[in-house]
Amino acid sequence: MIKLVTDSASQIPPELALRLDVAVVPVVVTVDGVDHREGVDLHAEEFWCRFKDGVGPEVTTSQPSPGEIAAVYEQAVREGASEIVSVHVGAEHSGTVNAARLAADCVDVPVHLVDSGTASFGVSCCVWEAGAALAAGASADAAAERARATATTVGTTFIIQALDFARKGGRLASHLAEDHDGVMVLGGVAGAIDVLATGHSVDDLCDQMVEPFLAAGRPIRAGVSLADPATIVFTEGIEARLRDSAVEVDLVRYRVGPSIAAHTGPGTAGGFWYPIAE
Repeated sequence: MIKLVTDSASQIPPELALRLDVAVVPVVVTVDGVDHREGVDLHAEEFWCRFKDGVGPEVTTSQPSPGEIAAVYEQAVREGASEIVSVHVGAEHSGTVNAARLAADCVDVPVHLVDSGTASFGVSCCVWEAGAALAAGASADAAAERARATATTVGTTFIIQALDFARKGGRLASHLAEDHDGVMVLGGVAGAIDVLATGHSVDDLCDQMVEPFLAAGRPIRAGVSLADPATIVFTEGIEARLRDSAVEVDLVRYRVGPSIAAHTGPGTAGGFWYPIAE
């Protein structure tokens, strides 16, 4: 048996993790000084309830320790895994890959470690393709290579409405203009982020965000985000456009949890996609 592992910064939805049989290592999220394990004792819905009138708690994140990752690997071995494919948030975003490398030395089965070079549901795209490869009979090494190759094709498009929160989070600050007319649509492929367009209404922004998903005219696998409850209009608008398109779309919805929301804040909407391998 080959076991897939990822971390909760992948934002992988439970139904997709179940479908692919993925074990998820929780990221540590500190909210107002109290540590939580994302997806275990702090879920997205509870986290978003802590925002009142756009003002939220103090949030920081830290990668899981090598011991916490090793515990997941060891559980997989106890369940019969003979190899592990472990796909994680990019090293430029987090130290999780390095922690996983140390954890791999603690188990007696091969661990094929994948630095996805991306974050959020972009990591899940790499996991998704690795899972598809395994389902088709690929070896663990081949599945890991598929995940790495997928990372170079993953696209994203999104909006951030809480710009001050995002600037405080730091990682997107260089892309956020001080003065702009309308809401900026950001996006790119393989980790490149640029301003793609601006919009002034929900319909306009949904149209702008969906266009890159479908631009190549090829079948895709895609995840559409839901952050705080107010963003549901964007989630449903994007999903409807993808379902109504002439392009074949294998579609899931994921919830933006605290490990990503710590850097983007409320009002974030958009998603990730990648072309299905032929």
